[in-house]
Amino acid sequence: MKSPCINVCVMAPASGLCTGCGRTLDEIARWGGMNDGERTAIMAALPARLKTLAQKALAQKTLAPKKDGALR
Repeated sequence: MKSPCINVCVMAPASGLCTGCGRTLDEIARWGGMNDGERTAIMAALPARLKTLAQKALAQKTLAPKKDGALR
């Protein structure tokens, strides 16, 4: 099974997930040695993980203060 990596390797500190593929560092490191069942389970979880990451990023951007200190 092909890796879900899209070469956007940035870890979100709060979740411990890669913002590109949605995997944890442990999952990324172990991917090559995983069996198809393990990979399939991770692949099934990725859409929800990425959606959560996107929602959190949008919330942070929306709540980030403007340059004048006011909230957006």
